[in-house]
Amino acid sequence: MALFIGIIGLPNVGKSTLFNALTGGDAEASNYPFCTVEPNLGVVVVPDGRLGELEKVLQPDSCTPTTIQFTDIAGLVRGASKGEGLGNQFLGNVREADALVHVLRCFSQQEIVHVDGDVDPLRDVETIEIELMLADLESVEKSIPRLDKVVRTDPRSTERLEFEVIQRAQEALAEGKPLRDLGLTVEELKAVRSYNFLTLKPVLYVANVAEEDAATGGAMLQRLVEALGKEKVLAVSAQIEAEIAQLPIDEREEFLAELGLAQTGIDRLIQAGYRLLDLITFYTNVNGKLQGWQLPRHTMAPTAAGRIHSDMEDGFIRAEVVASEELVTAGSLGKLRDEGKLHTHGRDYLIEDGDVVQFLFRN
Repeated sequence: MALFIGIIGLPNVGKSTLFNALTGGDAEASNYPFCTVEPNLGVVVVPDGRLGELEKVLQPDSCTPTTIQFTDIAGLVRGASKGEGLGNQFLGNVREADALVHVLRCFSQQEIVHVDGDVDPLRDVETIEIELMLADLESVEKSIPRLDKVVRTDPRSTERLEFEVIQRAQEALAEGKPLRDLGLTVEELKAVRSYNFLTLKPVLYVANVAEEDAATGGAMLQRLVEALGKEKVLAVSAQIEAEIAQLPIDEREEFLAELGLAQTGIDRLIQAGYRLLDLITFYTNVNGKLQGWQLPRHTMAPTAAGRIHSDMEDGFIRAEVVASEELVTAGSLGKLRDEGKLHTHGRDYLIEDGDVVQFLFRN
């Protein structure tokens, strides 16, 4: 499943430092604009306590967790929608992402240059959001004459819904509203999927705070939370995360405790990214191989089987399902089967987060 999250932000806000801590990579991170030109790619393991519990109980020969791909995209500047800086390249990379992590500078280190002179994370949010909205508005305005002609010629055209959504989009963007605020239905989203609108993508704002604010967040974080909502903002100190990434694993917990942190910012970011993409995890344990698989929420069982192999989807018969918590408590699938607690489902079953599934299918 080629889902990925794009890491965006103005130049010199800590994107590449965060990306390196996130992926263990070596993306260049320097004190000048456009240090990152080509996007850096990294695949990271999703922290999963359930998988660890299942591994202890089932003792498989191998255990494979789920992953997410993050991409460090070049910094954007004001005027990117008109080609300023690396504008066209930046917007193209953003368009390919499934969701966005917007890194905001919330520290005032004087020796690190800010492209706008002073540090103001709310202004930075507005700068990038405006550029994304302008790019979407350009796409909308290019399509309206063609759609208007099609619908006038044939009022029953299949493109009528697309035209209606595009008209609403034009109105919203002209008023400075991102398209994610329109509350489009599933059918409406399908109608405009080909546009790959930038402001339809879900966004998580990451406040890159100073080291001394890692535990509390500081005043700039509070401003972001008040303006954007607590659920949309995550505080991380990229510099501290970079330091943690260099420590041996057995020393990290003590280091976190000294800082008053229960979990690394990187783990919190990965988990938040998983939620941002609205993914769930189900598990299989076949031939000594325990594996986690990611799926969009509300996915039916045959499609889930297809995540493993297309033949399993085509030949799907049924799925035997148990919640991971039940399996951990029972200790084995055999015991649950004997107790009649292994549930059998057909094609219309929606896979739930934490399901352990055995698919039966025709070869």
